[in-house]
Amino acid sequence: MRGSDTMSDSGAVLPWLVIRQDDGGNRYRVGRYATQAEAQKVADGLDDRRHRQVYRVERMGQGGGARS
Repeated sequence: MRGSDTMSDSGAVLPWLVIRQDDGGNRYRVGRYATQAEAQKVADGLDDRRHRQVYRVERMGQGGGARS
């Protein structure tokens, strides 16, 4: 298990991220999840709110380095 894929306080493996990207291209981590399906469900729920932001699911180590 790689250290970058775990939460330090519980030791749970949470490799899937939900990322919010705003109109300016700024990216922020919304949350970390154990499965892709769980992360996608959260992202879909946030997308349903019809905000201008885009929510996407990425695996740790992929994507553009979202801020936490």
